[in-house]
Amino acid sequence: MSASSRSMSTRSRSPVSSQMADLHDLVKRIGSEHVERRVNTEDAHEAQVFGQGLLFFNLENWRRAPWLIKSVLRVTGLYGRAQRNANEIAIRRTNLTFDDLPPAFDNFTILHLSDLHADISEGAMRRLVSLVGLVGQLDYDICVLTGDYRGKTYGPFETTLESVRDLRARLRDPVYGVLGNHDTIRMTPSLEAMGIRMLFNECEPIIRGGCQIYLAGVDDPHFYRADDIEKAASSIPPGAFSILLSHTPEVYDRAARAGFNLVLCGHTHGGQLCLPGGIPIKLEAKLPRRMGAGAWRYAEMVGYTSVGAGTSLLPVRLNCPAEITLHTLRTTRQQPTSALRWTYVEPTASR
Repeated sequence: MSASSRSMSTRSRSPVSSQMADLHDLVKRIGSEHVERRVNTEDAHEAQVFGQGLLFFNLENWRRAPWLIKSVLRVTGLYGRAQRNANEIAIRRTNLTFDDLPPAFDNFTILHLSDLHADISEGAMRRLVSLVGLVGQLDYDICVLTGDYRGKTYGPFETTLESVRDLRARLRDPVYGVLGNHDTIRMTPSLEAMGIRMLFNECEPIIRGGCQIYLAGVDDPHFYRADDIEKAASSIPPGAFSILLSHTPEVYDRAARAGFNLVLCGHTHGGQLCLPGGIPIKLEAKLPRRMGAGAWRYAEMVGYTSVGAGTSLLPVRLNCPAEITLHTLRTTRQQPTSALRWTYVEPTASR
């Protein structure tokens, strides 16, 4: 075998090669096995329509889907309205109450952003940047991003990173994130260089007033099946209050078994194109429909599924306003009841 042939063979066996040297720091942190497996799966399957991930048919990967959706909306006379709706974002506020939340974290607020799809949701991104940039309007302790930064599931992502960078400049520290099924792991070095702590089946303690809670995040569970909830939870002490970031709520049963108190997620867009009353036509997820949008509960765990700030396939929405969410955690320790409760506050108009 010639030297050039050996070199090509080595590159084919080792995806994390010279063209991906920027993943070196991530390899050191989470290990070469995870990174190589994610890269290999992306190279082989990122645009696959049938048979990959949790669903047999991946609508978001079908290249004719945007044309079909646009045609139907035009025929029904709803296209203009759906476009205008996509550029509006509501601010939703929740109060989530727990027995075992440490008292120091009472009134701890999380800004939750999801499904930006920044390169195809330009109007929504402009509105989002203006919302988070208003001094004093959004009061929060940490910000979390639950994946799908890119519009398509494949192809270039430079435009996406530019939009996310503009948004990140207006967010207060600290900011945490996970990848979604539209994202490539190759985006990670740039996202972390912006100051977004990306979590790959990892966990970070958050300390306040001498107490701490744990924030974990998993790699995409929906399409790439790269999540490892048990690993993410492995460093959390028994009985400690913990939050899981997942792109999709499809991990609900495993997250509950792992003992998480709260899971924050997105992916479904709440259906994006819904019937009157917000009834989704399709959620693109394998889960109970009650978990498709907003607050829900499974066993002793509370969950929240954001409908997202951006849009998938096309910048259109019907009967399903885009959102950013402020979750305020409350403790019941000073209250007479010990029941685990959540309160959902309906959104006010963004303008």
